Amino acid sequence: MPSGQRLEGKVAIVTGAGTRGEIAGTGQAAAILMAREGAKILLCDIDVERAEETLDVIEKEGGIGKIFIGDVTSEKDCEDMINESVKQFGKLDILFNNVGGPGGGMVTEIEEEDWHRSIDLNMKSAVMGSKYAIPAMEKSGGGSIINVSSIDGTQAGSTRNVPYSISKAAISHLSRIMAVHHGRQNIRVNCVAPGHVYGAFPNRFKKMDDEWRDLRRKAGPLGTEGTAWDVGWAVVYLASDEAKWITGVVLPVDAGVQAASPLSMWDDLNDEGGPKTSIEY
Repeated sequence: MPSGQRLEGKVAIVTGAGTRGEIAGTGQAAAILMAREGAKILLCDIDVERAEETLDVIEKEGGIGKIFIGDVTSEKDCEDMINESVKQFGKLDILFNNVGGPGGGMVTEIEEEDWHRSIDLNMKSAVMGSKYAIPAMEKSGGGSIINVSSIDGTQAGSTRNVPYSISKAAISHLSRIMAVHHGRQNIRVNCVAPGHVYGAFPNRFKKMDDEWRDLRRKAGPLGTEGTAWDVGWAVVYLASDEAKWITGVVLPVDAGVQAASPLSMWDDLNDEGGPKTSIEY
């Protein structure tokens, strides 16, 4: 299908569609890319100014979007969000459950409030959004739900972040379960698992220093840095009819990090470009 028409005639909701600043996040990138491919977008965010920045980009490029301000950890707001899509555009075809949040510490360090907040942001938001999206999609003849996991949902990450990692692992499994439960309604459910992306989320507190940024880049077999736009393109694909026979998949967008082990990347991490270690057994 020609570029610019892959999502023609479709209506999408993107949660966490606003921007945190100069570095694009996955919600903003996915919303802009889906609009470029012809979808009408309902931009959901808790901050109106952030959402307006994304809408401004979409409208300047000739796309169509509307804003919904709400908290997707609230079931009522999730229901209202879906209803707003139907009200504004007449239907719903795509839901990108992008909202998520951090959660740090080992199990011996977790504060109960932080645990519940991480679970609500990463899991409850996707569950409640999907709860009300599925009936609306069925009325439209089907649809595509895309959730966001993480490489930290399959293996220990670079930081001690039990609440975050556990909730992301749950999102991966939730996606598979939903794919089975709702396939006969012509609703596909898939999941993206970003790796060491240089985006708004890892820069939310302070800008990442160059040394750490370079190490993250070298940790992937491709040796290149990913951005929110790389994740956004994966979302576009899973939302499109090109993926009409794909459901229940957790798609890594990670430069191959999950295919490697620390020792397999030893030479690239320590002496990039040098000769490869050769060990005979």
